[in-house]
Amino acid sequence: MNKLKFGIPKGSLQNATVKLFEKSGWKININGRSYFPDINDPEIECAICRAQEMSRYVESGTLDGGLTGRDWIEENESDVVVVDDLVYSKVSQNPARWVLAVPADSDIKSIEDLKGKKIATELVNYTKRYFQDKNIDVKVEFSWGATEAKVVSGLADAIVEVTETGSTIRAHGLKIIHELMQTNTRLIANRESYKDPWKKAKFEQIILLLKGALRAENMVGLKMNVAQKNVENVISILPSLNAPTVAGLHNSDWVSLETVVDAKTVRELIPKLIYSGAQGIIEYPLNKVI
Repeated sequence: MNKLKFGIPKGSLQNATVKLFEKSGWKININGRSYFPDINDPEIECAICRAQEMSRYVESGTLDGGLTGRDWIEENESDVVVVDDLVYSKVSQNPARWVLAVPADSDIKSIEDLKGKKIATELVNYTKRYFQDKNIDVKVEFSWGATEAKVVSGLADAIVEVTETGSTIRAHGLKIIHELMQTNTRLIANRESYKDPWKKAKFEQIILLLKGALRAENMVGLKMNVAQKNVENVISILPSLNAPTVAGLHNSDWVSLETVVDAKTVRELIPKLIYSGAQGIIEYPLNKVI
């Protein structure tokens, strides 16, 4: 039987990945400390590894594919196929950013002011290339964690750290003076694996259902009853992916109307629907929108 060796990112993305796959139709069961979780698909073999290392394993062919960030693909300069981009969080509207930060009271105002200074970061290779491209001579050191503390304790003049809102950086008494990169989660594939027709088709199945599940996170279904005379009024205020579904009710001059809308609009939309003549409104969650 054909098998696709697929990497699940360990750490902050692990739980989100497992939940996303479950909504997409795949149940991944992580047993204790096992790095090879079970999945309810005999055609997929899962392995857990750090997002920072994922692109290396995929490039080498140890894995056929996996999920990691754009940042770690660029950090490792990995030669892989980016099958598609994914956005995980339905809560945060801010992209993850790698930023340059210095003490709030620092005289450093721009990246040019860092000439001859020391920068601490986990994103060492990318940061070195970034400053080299701008002809700014800096010393970049690897940070194992608690990177913000390196500046506070005087071990570095600045840091390059990943953030969404910048609140953690500010809480440590630092200020952001420059953005190096915006990053997002990507599904990547080994170049030779992606040339294999069966594996490419399996990748396409995975990305189709994952993106369908992600799209559904921000949408809900609405179903309601509407008197025939009010149908046009209701439809005129009802956003939908396409035209809403309208079905007649048995022995009645009422219809059942069903559609899919952005979840953020429901709070304002339902009172308008009632005012326009809709009754018995049901809101329900969606697993996938494809």
